[in-house]
Amino acid sequence: MGRFLRRIRKKINDKLEENNEEKEITTRDFEEAKPDGLRTDIRMISGCEDSQTSADVYNVNSFQLPDPAGRAGGACTSALLNVLYKDEQLPETDLSFTEVLSAMREQLSEKGYDQIPQLTASNPIDINHKFDLVPDEATGTRRAVMIGINYVGDSPGELSGCHNDVLNMKKYIMDVHGFEEDNIVVLMDDGEHEEPMKENIINAYKTVIASSESGDAIFLHYSGHGTKLRDDDRNEEEDGYDEALCPRDFQQNGMIRDDDLYDILVKDLPKGTHLVSLMDCCHSGTILDLPYIFKADGSQEEIKLDQKLDLEALVTKFGGQLMGALGALFGK
Repeated sequence: MGRFLRRIRKKINDKLEENNEEKEITTRDFEEAKPDGLRTDIRMISGCEDSQTSADVYNVNSFQLPDPAGRAGGACTSALLNVLYKDEQLPETDLSFTEVLSAMREQLSEKGYDQIPQLTASNPIDINHKFDLVPDEATGTRRAVMIGINYVGDSPGELSGCHNDVLNMKKYIMDVHGFEEDNIVVLMDDGEHEEPMKENIINAYKTVIASSESGDAIFLHYSGHGTKLRDDDRNEEEDGYDEALCPRDFQQNGMIRDDDLYDILVKDLPKGTHLVSLMDCCHSGTILDLPYIFKADGSQEEIKLDQKLDLEALVTKFGGQLMGALGALFGK
Protein backbone atom coordinates (compact mmCIF):
# COMPACT_ATOMS: atom_id res chain seq x y z
CA MET A 1 0.00 0.00 0.00
CA GLY A 2 1.41 3.38 -0.97
CA ARG A 3 2.70 5.94 1.52
CA PHE A 4 3.06 3.25 4.18
CA LEU A 5 6.81 3.33 4.76
CA ARG A 6 8.38 0.42 6.51
CA ARG A 7 10.83 2.64 8.35
CA ILE A 8 7.99 4.59 9.96
CA ARG A 9 6.15 1.45 11.00
CA LYS A 10 9.38 0.23 12.59
CA LYS A 11 9.75 3.58 14.32
CA ILE A 12 6.24 3.29 15.76
CA ASN A 13 6.78 -0.29 16.89
CA ASP A 14 10.14 0.56 18.47
CA LYS A 15 8.54 3.44 20.36
CA LEU A 16 5.72 1.24 21.66
CA GLU A 17 8.10 -1.53 22.67
CA GLU A 18 10.33 1.00 24.41
CA ASN A 19 7.39 2.17 26.51
CA ASN A 20 6.06 -1.37 26.93
CA GLU A 21 2.77 -0.25 25.43
CA GLU A 22 0.25 -1.75 23.06
CA LYS A 23 -1.25 1.42 21.67
CA GLU A 24 -2.82 2.22 18.35
CA ILE A 25 -2.73 5.66 16.81
CA THR A 26 -6.19 7.11 17.36
CA THR A 27 -8.48 8.75 14.87
CA ARG A 28 -8.37 11.89 16.99
CA ASP A 29 -4.56 11.99 16.83
CA PHE A 30 -4.57 11.60 13.08
CA GLU A 31 -7.36 14.09 12.47
CA GLU A 32 -5.47 16.66 14.56
CA ALA A 33 -2.42 16.30 12.36
CA LYS A 34 -4.24 15.99 9.04
CA PRO A 35 -3.77 19.06 6.78
CA ASP A 36 -6.66 20.66 4.88
CA GLY A 37 -5.53 19.07 1.62
CA LEU A 38 -6.46 15.64 2.93
CA ARG A 39 -9.90 16.69 4.18
CA THR A 40 -11.61 16.35 0.80
CA ASP A 41 -14.36 13.75 0.53
CA ILE A 42 -12.99 10.68 -1.27
CA ARG A 43 -14.35 7.15 -1.09
CA MET A 44 -13.25 4.04 -2.94
CA ILE A 45 -15.00 0.71 -3.28
CA SER A 46 -12.75 -2.15 -4.31
CA GLY A 47 -13.53 -5.75 -5.11
CA CYS A 48 -10.72 -7.28 -3.11
CA GLU A 49 -7.86 -6.75 -0.70
CA ASP A 50 -4.39 -5.78 -1.91
CA SER A 51 -3.27 -9.39 -1.69
CA GLN A 52 -6.26 -10.81 -3.57
CA THR A 53 -7.19 -11.29 -7.20
CA SER A 54 -10.59 -10.33 -8.60
CA ALA A 55 -12.76 -12.56 -10.73
CA ASP A 56 -14.21 -12.12 -14.21
CA VAL A 57 -17.74 -13.53 -14.21
CA TYR A 58 -18.65 -15.41 -17.38
CA ASN A 59 -22.40 -14.98 -17.08
CA VAL A 60 -23.81 -11.80 -15.54
CA ASN A 61 -27.30 -13.28 -15.83
CA SER A 62 -26.49 -15.11 -12.61
CA PHE A 63 -26.51 -11.67 -10.98
CA GLN A 64 -29.82 -10.67 -12.67
CA LEU A 65 -28.21 -7.74 -14.48
CA PRO A 66 -28.88 -6.04 -17.78
CA ASP A 67 -26.61 -7.46 -20.45
CA PRO A 68 -26.02 -4.84 -23.14
CA ALA A 69 -23.02 -6.31 -24.91
CA GLY A 70 -22.50 -9.94 -24.01
CA ARG A 71 -22.57 -12.36 -21.12
CA ALA A 72 -19.56 -11.54 -18.99
CA GLY A 73 -18.83 -9.01 -16.26
CA GLY A 74 -16.52 -8.36 -13.32
CA ALA A 75 -17.52 -10.00 -10.05
CA CYS A 76 -17.25 -6.78 -8.02
CA THR A 77 -19.25 -4.59 -10.41
CA SER A 78 -21.82 -7.33 -10.97
CA ALA A 79 -22.33 -7.88 -7.25
CA LEU A 80 -22.64 -4.15 -6.56
CA LEU A 81 -25.22 -3.67 -9.27
CA ASN A 82 -27.13 -6.72 -8.10
CA VAL A 83 -27.43 -5.13 -4.67
CA LEU A 84 -28.26 -1.63 -5.91
CA TYR A 85 -30.05 -2.16 -9.24
CA LYS A 86 -31.22 -5.75 -9.61
CA ASP A 87 -33.45 -6.12 -12.67
CA GLU A 88 -33.03 -2.34 -13.07
CA GLN A 89 -35.02 -1.76 -9.90
CA LEU A 90 -33.89 0.12 -6.80
CA PRO A 91 -34.06 -1.56 -3.37
CA GLU A 92 -37.32 -1.01 -1.51
CA THR A 93 -35.49 0.63 1.38
CA ASP A 94 -32.28 2.64 1.62
CA LEU A 95 -29.18 0.55 2.29
CA SER A 96 -26.20 1.60 4.38
CA PHE A 97 -22.55 1.26 3.35
CA THR A 98 -22.28 -1.73 5.68
CA GLU A 99 -25.32 -3.41 4.19
CA VAL A 100 -24.19 -2.86 0.60
CA LEU A 101 -20.67 -4.21 1.08
CA SER A 102 -21.84 -7.09 3.29
CA ALA A 103 -24.44 -8.06 0.69
CA MET A 104 -21.75 -7.95 -2.00
CA ARG A 105 -19.54 -10.23 0.08
CA GLU A 106 -22.41 -12.66 0.67
CA GLN A 107 -23.24 -12.86 -3.02
CA LEU A 108 -19.61 -13.34 -4.01
CA SER A 109 -19.19 -16.04 -1.38
CA GLU A 110 -22.31 -17.88 -2.55
CA LYS A 111 -20.90 -17.96 -6.07
CA GLY A 112 -17.54 -19.32 -4.93
CA TYR A 113 -15.47 -16.14 -4.89
CA ASP A 114 -13.27 -15.53 -1.83
CA GLN A 115 -12.48 -11.87 -2.54
CA ILE A 116 -13.38 -9.35 0.19
CA PRO A 117 -15.02 -6.09 -0.91
CA GLN A 118 -13.82 -3.08 1.03
CA LEU A 119 -14.33 0.63 1.40
CA THR A 120 -11.52 3.12 1.94
CA ALA A 121 -12.05 6.80 2.63
CA SER A 122 -10.23 10.04 3.29
CA ASN A 123 -12.40 10.74 6.36
CA PRO A 124 -13.92 8.64 9.16
CA ILE A 125 -17.41 8.32 7.67
CA ASP A 126 -20.41 6.65 9.30
CA ILE A 127 -20.76 3.36 7.44
CA ASN A 128 -24.28 2.92 8.84
CA HIS A 129 -25.33 6.02 6.90
CA LYS A 130 -27.26 5.66 3.63
CA PHE A 131 -25.11 4.47 0.75
CA ASP A 132 -25.07 6.91 -2.13
CA LEU A 133 -22.65 7.61 -4.94
CA VAL A 134 -23.64 11.27 -4.82
CA PRO A 135 -24.41 12.86 -1.41
CA ASP A 136 -27.20 15.38 -0.97
CA GLU A 137 -24.75 18.25 -0.54
CA ALA A 138 -23.16 17.63 -3.97
CA THR A 139 -25.53 19.83 -5.96
CA GLY A 140 -23.13 20.81 -8.76
CA THR A 141 -22.10 19.07 -11.96
CA ARG A 142 -21.77 15.29 -11.97
CA ARG A 143 -18.84 13.95 -13.99
CA ALA A 144 -17.58 10.43 -14.61
CA VAL A 145 -14.59 8.66 -16.12
CA MET A 146 -15.32 5.02 -16.91
CA ILE A 147 -12.63 2.61 -18.12
CA GLY A 148 -13.18 -0.93 -19.36
CA ILE A 149 -10.28 -2.94 -20.77
CA ASN A 150 -10.76 -6.43 -22.19
CA TYR A 151 -7.21 -6.56 -23.62
CA VAL A 152 -8.68 -7.72 -26.90
CA GLY A 153 -6.35 -10.08 -28.74
CA ASP A 154 -4.00 -10.69 -25.82
CA SER A 155 -3.23 -14.30 -25.09
CA PRO A 156 -3.07 -15.01 -22.25
CA GLY A 157 -4.70 -12.13 -20.44
CA GLU A 158 -7.80 -11.30 -22.50
CA LEU A 159 -10.86 -10.55 -20.38
CA SER A 160 -14.49 -10.71 -21.43
CA GLY A 161 -16.51 -8.63 -18.97
CA CYS A 162 -14.94 -5.22 -18.60
CA HIS A 163 -16.86 -3.53 -21.41
CA ASN A 164 -20.12 -4.81 -19.92
CA ASP A 165 -19.13 -3.48 -16.51
CA VAL A 166 -18.77 0.02 -17.92
CA LEU A 167 -22.00 -0.12 -19.92
CA ASN A 168 -23.99 -1.47 -16.97
CA MET A 169 -22.58 1.06 -14.52
CA LYS A 170 -23.05 3.88 -17.01
CA LYS A 171 -26.74 3.05 -17.31
CA TYR A 172 -27.03 2.91 -13.52
CA ILE A 173 -25.42 6.30 -12.83
CA MET A 174 -27.46 7.96 -15.58
CA ASP A 175 -30.79 6.40 -14.61
CA VAL A 176 -30.41 6.65 -10.84
CA HIS A 177 -27.93 9.44 -10.12
CA GLY A 178 -28.60 11.92 -12.89
CA PHE A 179 -25.25 11.83 -14.67
CA GLU A 180 -25.54 13.25 -18.18
CA GLU A 181 -24.01 11.70 -21.29
CA ASP A 182 -21.96 14.80 -22.09
CA ASN A 183 -20.23 14.61 -18.71
CA ILE A 184 -19.26 10.93 -18.95
CA VAL A 185 -15.92 9.98 -20.52
CA VAL A 186 -15.70 6.33 -21.58
CA LEU A 187 -12.43 4.60 -22.52
CA MET A 188 -12.72 1.05 -23.89
CA ASP A 189 -10.77 -1.14 -26.31
CA ASP A 190 -13.87 -1.90 -28.34
CA GLY A 191 -13.00 0.00 -31.52
CA GLU A 192 -15.72 2.58 -30.83
CA HIS A 193 -14.50 4.57 -27.83
CA GLU A 194 -11.23 6.25 -27.05
CA GLU A 195 -8.58 3.61 -26.41
CA PRO A 196 -7.66 3.08 -22.73
CA MET A 197 -3.96 3.70 -23.26
CA LYS A 198 -1.84 4.90 -20.36
CA GLU A 199 -1.60 8.48 -21.59
CA ASN A 200 -5.33 8.65 -22.33
CA ILE A 201 -6.28 7.33 -18.90
CA ILE A 202 -3.99 9.77 -17.10
CA ASN A 203 -5.24 12.67 -19.22
CA ALA A 204 -8.88 11.73 -18.54
CA TYR A 205 -8.21 11.62 -14.80
CA LYS A 206 -6.37 14.94 -14.84
CA THR A 207 -9.10 16.58 -16.91
CA VAL A 208 -11.99 15.52 -14.69
CA ILE A 209 -10.15 16.77 -11.61
CA ALA A 210 -9.20 20.08 -13.25
CA SER A 211 -12.77 20.60 -14.53
CA SER A 212 -14.42 20.12 -11.14
CA GLU A 213 -15.09 22.59 -8.35
CA SER A 214 -16.74 22.77 -4.95
CA GLY A 215 -20.17 21.14 -4.95
CA ASP A 216 -19.43 18.84 -7.90
CA ALA A 217 -19.42 15.04 -7.79
CA ILE A 218 -17.01 12.71 -9.61
CA PHE A 219 -17.47 9.00 -10.23
CA LEU A 220 -14.55 6.90 -11.44
CA HIS A 221 -14.94 3.30 -12.59
CA TYR A 222 -12.10 1.02 -13.62
CA SER A 223 -12.62 -2.55 -14.80
CA GLY A 224 -9.57 -4.37 -16.05
CA HIS A 225 -6.34 -5.93 -14.88
CA GLY A 226 -4.61 -4.77 -11.71
CA THR A 227 -1.22 -5.93 -10.55
CA LYS A 228 1.55 -5.58 -7.97
CA LEU A 229 4.98 -4.22 -8.87
CA ARG A 230 8.19 -4.12 -6.94
CA ASP A 231 8.20 -0.90 -4.94
CA ASP A 232 9.90 1.98 -6.71
CA ASP A 233 12.81 3.89 -5.20
CA ARG A 234 10.60 5.63 -2.63
CA ASN A 235 10.86 2.51 -0.40
CA GLU A 236 7.39 3.21 0.94
CA GLU A 237 5.65 -0.14 0.68
CA GLU A 238 5.36 -2.35 3.75
CA ASP A 239 5.12 -5.50 1.63
CA GLY A 240 7.69 -4.28 -0.91
CA TYR A 241 5.12 -3.82 -3.71
CA ASP A 242 3.16 -1.02 -5.34
CA GLU A 243 -0.39 -1.69 -6.52
CA ALA A 244 -0.99 -0.64 -10.13
CA LEU A 245 -3.51 -0.46 -12.97
CA CYS A 246 -2.70 -2.10 -16.31
CA PRO A 247 -3.58 0.17 -19.25
CA ARG A 248 -4.09 -1.35 -22.68
CA ASP A 249 -0.51 -0.52 -23.67
CA PHE A 250 1.14 -1.53 -20.40
CA GLN A 251 3.61 -3.78 -22.19
CA GLN A 252 4.97 -0.81 -24.12
CA ASN A 253 4.45 2.10 -21.74
CA GLY A 254 4.19 0.59 -18.28
CA MET A 255 1.63 0.56 -15.47
CA ILE A 256 -0.13 3.32 -13.57
CA ARG A 257 1.13 2.99 -10.01
CA ASP A 258 -0.80 3.83 -6.85
CA ASP A 259 1.59 6.74 -6.33
CA ASP A 260 0.51 8.22 -9.67
CA LEU A 261 -3.18 7.82 -8.84
CA TYR A 262 -2.66 9.43 -5.45
CA ASP A 263 -0.87 12.41 -6.95
CA ILE A 264 -3.46 12.93 -9.71
CA LEU A 265 -6.74 12.14 -7.96
CA VAL A 266 -6.22 12.70 -4.24
CA LYS A 267 -3.75 15.54 -3.92
CA ASP A 268 -5.29 17.69 -6.66
CA LEU A 269 -8.99 17.18 -5.88
CA PRO A 270 -10.59 20.63 -5.47
CA LYS A 271 -11.89 21.43 -2.00
CA GLY A 272 -15.59 20.68 -1.65
CA THR A 273 -15.63 18.15 -4.50
CA HIS A 274 -17.00 14.68 -3.74
CA LEU A 275 -15.27 11.70 -5.39
CA VAL A 276 -16.24 8.02 -5.46
CA SER A 277 -14.11 5.42 -7.21
CA LEU A 278 -15.06 1.83 -8.03
CA MET A 279 -12.01 -0.33 -8.72
CA ASP A 280 -12.88 -3.75 -10.13
CA CYS A 281 -9.44 -5.26 -10.53
CA CYS A 282 -6.91 -7.42 -8.74
CA HIS A 283 -4.84 -6.03 -5.84
CA SER A 284 -6.99 -2.89 -5.62
CA GLY A 285 -7.77 -2.68 -1.91
CA THR A 286 -5.80 0.45 -1.05
CA ILE A 287 -4.76 1.64 -4.49
CA LEU A 288 -5.76 5.28 -3.77
CA ASP A 289 -3.85 5.29 -0.45
CA LEU A 290 -6.76 6.53 1.68
CA PRO A 291 -6.29 6.41 5.45
CA TYR A 292 -9.59 4.84 6.61
CA ILE A 293 -10.66 1.31 5.80
CA PHE A 294 -13.68 -1.00 6.21
CA LYS A 295 -13.44 -4.64 5.14
CA ALA A 296 -16.66 -6.55 4.60
CA ASP A 297 -15.34 -9.74 6.20
CA GLY A 298 -17.50 -9.60 9.32
CA SER A 299 -14.67 -8.37 11.55
CA GLN A 300 -15.54 -4.64 11.61
CA GLU A 301 -18.54 -2.65 12.79
CA GLU A 302 -17.11 0.73 11.84
CA ILE A 303 -14.55 2.21 9.50
CA LYS A 304 -11.12 2.40 11.11
CA LEU A 305 -7.84 4.19 10.66
CA ASP A 306 -5.53 1.83 8.83
CA GLN A 307 -2.84 1.11 11.41
CA LYS A 308 -0.38 0.08 8.70
CA LEU A 309 -0.27 3.46 7.05
CA ASP A 310 2.64 5.85 7.19
CA LEU A 311 1.00 8.76 8.99
CA GLU A 312 4.08 10.94 8.93
CA ALA A 313 4.53 10.62 5.17
CA LEU A 314 0.81 11.05 4.51
CA VAL A 315 0.55 14.20 6.59
CA THR A 316 3.78 15.85 5.47
CA LYS A 317 3.04 14.98 1.83
CA PHE A 318 0.29 17.61 2.05
CA GLY A 319 2.49 20.13 3.83
CA GLY A 320 1.01 19.43 7.25
CA GLN A 321 2.91 19.11 10.50
CA LEU A 322 2.67 16.47 13.18
CA MET A 323 1.20 17.64 16.45
CA GLY A 324 -0.25 16.48 19.75
CA ALA A 325 -0.19 12.83 20.70
CA LEU A 326 0.75 11.80 17.16
CA GLY A 327 3.80 14.03 17.21
CA ALA A 328 4.79 12.71 20.61
CA LEU A 329 4.55 9.15 19.32
CA PHE A 330 6.98 9.97 16.55
CA GLY A 331 9.26 11.75 18.99
CA LYS A 332 8.71 15.18 17.42
